[in-house]
Amino acid sequence: MNNEIKIIGAGLAGCEAALQLASRGWKVKLYEMRPAKMTPAHSTDKCAELVCSNSLKSLREDTAAGLLKQELKQLGCRLLDVALETSVPAGHALAVDRDAFAAKVTELINDNPNIELIHAEVTAIPDGNVILASGPLTSDALMQDLIARLGEQHLYFFDAIAPIVSAESLDRSVVFEKSRYDKGEADYLNCPFSKEEYLEFVTALQQGEKHTAHEFENEFFQNLDFRFYENCLPIEELARRGVDTLRFGVMRPVGLEDPRTGRRAYATLQLRAENKDRTAFNLVGCQTMLKYGVQKEIFRKIPGLQNAEFLRYGSIHRNAFLNSPALLNPDFSMQAMPNVRLAGQFSGVEGYT
Repeated sequence: MNNEIKIIGAGLAGCEAALQLASRGWKVKLYEMRPAKMTPAHSTDKCAELVCSNSLKSLREDTAAGLLKQELKQLGCRLLDVALETSVPAGHALAVDRDAFAAKVTELINDNPNIELIHAEVTAIPDGNVILASGPLTSDALMQDLIARLGEQHLYFFDAIAPIVSAESLDRSVVFEKSRYDKGEADYLNCPFSKEEYLEFVTALQQGEKHTAHEFENEFFQNLDFRFYENCLPIEELARRGVDTLRFGVMRPVGLEDPRTGRRAYATLQLRAENKDRTAFNLVGCQTMLKYGVQKEIFRKIPGLQNAEFLRYGSIHRNAFLNSPALLNPDFSMQAMPNVRLAGQFSGVEGYT
């Protein structure tokens, strides 16, 4: 048996596949186009860079995400070990220091004698054994090659990213530490809204100027309609669904009594640590496609964030995937190219699944 394989994409799925196969004696060529060619969402050349949330969801075994992690642990998942090693406080969720996580995965890849990491764009499916793990930000050239081979268009939706602010810029006389219902070790920071503050914030979101597709997509993907993933809607889209949508959703204040008053606020926005040093915090649920200047103005209306320093603004990008049920065999090999298997989000699964 030919034990050489090419893996396209050094994201979560590509790196896990490379490490698993290398441990079984396969010679792996792992291709990653960054940094020679960047995507609209990545900022480094590191393997397994998390571009959206730093949370990998619940660890509780009575949830689907938590049960999946237990199954992965029994199966010897390599990246799960790295996630646990680089985790940051997040209550019952597994959140990671994204920089430390990517650095550790990159180290594992580079140190493995059976893996050759090649920083180059793959513009067409190569011959031989292949795992296509190029993710939702697959390059245009490779996407066009796939469309030509498969005879059908890809599917897509637009995904949003939340802003990150510096810890030292937060007003700690307003922001308080507490996990909802005291679950966890007060891992989250909380920004309490009065009714008036909340209504002003929602109105600003509803009226804020947002990016359009042609401003950040190239010619190949211009003129696309915005199709969003329901579980990751931009906060301004949620606000447009109704004035109370946020405070009964991601900003629900239940179980988060303000220590200054002993009562819960009208609404509460939570901040989650981005790194182990807790010098940076993610605005939970604030994924957005608002323009940068507008973001700065609106998110500073959040109590405690009036002087917020933005380490990263929120952004929007296209996520492409293939129609797997129509294109794949049960073992995830492509019907049209049996030597090619699909892995990761490009197969149509949710996010970090």
